[in-house]
Amino acid sequence: MATGRTHRPATRSRGIPEATVARLPLYLRALTALSERSVPTVSSEELAAAAGVNSAKLRKDFSYLGSYGTRGVGYDVEYLVYQISRELGLTQDWPVVIVGIGNLGAALANYGGFASRGFRVAALIDADPGMAGKPVAGIPVQHTDELEKIIEDNGVSIGVIATPAGAAQQVCDRLVAAGVTSILNFAPTVLTVPDGVDVRKVDLSIELQILAFHEQRKAGEESAAEAAAPAAARKQPAEQGPDGDVPAVMPA
Repeated sequence: MATGRTHRPATRSRGIPEATVARLPLYLRALTALSERSVPTVSSEELAAAAGVNSAKLRKDFSYLGSYGTRGVGYDVEYLVYQISRELGLTQDWPVVIVGIGNLGAALANYGGFASRGFRVAALIDADPGMAGKPVAGIPVQHTDELEKIIEDNGVSIGVIATPAGAAQQVCDRLVAAGVTSILNFAPTVLTVPDGVDVRKVDLSIELQILAFHEQRKAGEESAAEAAAPAAARKQPAEQGPDGDVPAVMPA
């Protein structure tokens, strides 16, 4: 079985822009949903809408993969699933270690989507001696003293950090020194890594703050719209005459 240590995706060597690489998982998710419904082909417009991008950008992205679809027919769903999976390196087994098995780490360990997307949780690691040997998602937790051996024995090149912020950089340094070259960081801190090591940061609080900004802006726009409404629209109806008509001349 291939491991992450023996092969890396060819996207960079083929000159695929990072922005395109970032959108490939969105296309794959949409295509997988179509495949599960046994949809054979999809137009660029339909797929772009499902992925949340515009169709021109999608066609440009697919041109980097050498996939142009068929006029009047669209793209073959199954072939695109395979093609994007291959570009992302998901046609092989990627062993992953998760370091920090608190609430978040345990939730990640229990996430069922890893296996179906080409990733295998090879080990769960925590600094708490009391956690050692306890099963989480059917996998016994191992102590951080064994981190380097675990990485070597499993050929791990992807590490997930779910520790408190204060421990994250030290864990990162040990992962990198042991041969890990890609890190997914859930700790609320910025990691420093050498050239050749890729870090993706997931910060839920930042995402919530961005949503709060948009909510505040929407509320402000609604308030401004109400304030700018014509004054006449907010006035009480004029006094009506006995027959229901508005008098031509209002009484003094």
